Amino acid sequence: MQILIPKEQIAERVSELGRTVSEWYRDRPLTVIGVLHGSVVLVADLIREIATPHQIAFVRASSYRGETTTAEELTISLDLLPDVTGRDVLLVDDICDTGRTLTALSKAVRDRGAKSLRTAVLLWKPDRSQTPMVPDLYAFNIPDVFVVGYGLDYNGNYRHLRDIAVLDESER
Repeated sequence: MQILIPKEQIAERVSELGRTVSEWYRDRPLTVIGVLHGSVVLVADLIREIATPHQIAFVRASSYRGETTTAEELTISLDLLPDVTGRDVLLVDDICDTGRTLTALSKAVRDRGAKSLRTAVLLWKPDRSQTPMVPDLYAFNIPDVFVVGYGLDYNGNYRHLRDIAVLDESER
């Protein structure tokens, strides 16, 4: 595997994201919603950098199954979502690839009565976009390569890596 983004650079950017979020929501209650499972590492680090009152929640969304590296039908589960009526919401995902997941989840959260909604992702691949979705906040803009680490996986593996790495064909 080739390291694309080292852990030190990730830590620095997550801290910067936390400061930005703190500025956006200064003294306003915030709900941070992570998208399972890929955003867990980012959410854990990001919430420790947010200096405004907040609660956390998670939703499930997936368009990748098993060993596939191409998106299939998107499935969403909002079973874990608390009442967001009248609350400011930050929707956090690991990667914005096609934009389909963030677009669908953003609509679902707005439909549940969120006062405001912004999105944050660790990685954004603008060249793969299939929707007009542009994350409000992103740590890194990356090329169209398959990456793992810092919560991102391939067939359930590699989430534990501290760096973001490009997964070679031979490792799939």
